[in-house]
Amino acid sequence: CYCSWFLRIFCFSQRFNILQESLIKLVEACNDQSHNMDRWLSKLEASNWLTHIKEILTAACLAAQCIDREGASVLVHGTEGTDSTLQVTSLAQIILDPRCRTIRGFESLVVREWLQAGHPFQQRCAQSAYSNSKQKWEAPVFLLFLDCVWQILRQFPCSFEFNEHFLIMLFEHAYASQFGTFLGNNESERSKLKLPQKTMSLWSWVNRSEELSKFQNPLFEANSLVIWPSVAPQSLQLWEGVFLRWNRPSKFIDEAHEEMISIIKYN
Repeated sequence: CYCSWFLRIFCFSQRFNILQESLIKLVEACNDQSHNMDRWLSKLEASNWLTHIKEILTAACLAAQCIDREGASVLVHGTEGTDSTLQVTSLAQIILDPRCRTIRGFESLVVREWLQAGHPFQQRCAQSAYSNSKQKWEAPVFLLFLDCVWQILRQFPCSFEFNEHFLIMLFEHAYASQFGTFLGNNESERSKLKLPQKTMSLWSWVNRSEELSKFQNPLFEANSLVIWPSVAPQSLQLWEGVFLRWNRPSKFIDEAHEEMISIIKYN
């Protein structure tokens, strides 16, 4: 039996193979050149990718609500504690803590909640959805998290210091990178391989002034309030910057970013 102050809430999370199949179906839908609207919408729905987004965001909002409105401590426990658990805890902190919405704060969040907590990047990001072979432990867990962050960023465009390019950059380097930050499956492996000594950190490159400007959000205004994202179906959208990147060149995003900077600069 549980004490009166203890509330147990079950939030469903998908297995690795289901997440990977979902990503494969989504990529196939995005690469469909038939230009048939009904077919496109049917394939998008069949992938269940946005359903996974909704499930994770709902769990994170619930955890954040317990902390913010009930003043309760929250224990988040997944199967192994290195996948969906990290998605929920990370997103809850982004909802509650404005520091996690800054560039340095988000970097610290990824280091603390993902790298140091032991998310097995090498296993989960071994190959992409385009690969013909399938690995047992492969799953787009980190990509799903970044997509959730993008959903919140899109709903609160002025509350984040970083922009969409920053999230896309992290997605790219999680799968293929010249830096050692996301190599290995845990801190022990990275230490044994002496990656901190043999490779350059992604963060040291990102935080250089000439690179940092690419990832800064010109609309950012520090917001100390808690932000509550909507998980209604009409509020969740496909992340075109990632999944339609080959269909819709990023130059449109770049042009919009430059235009915003110009408007802010001369006003």
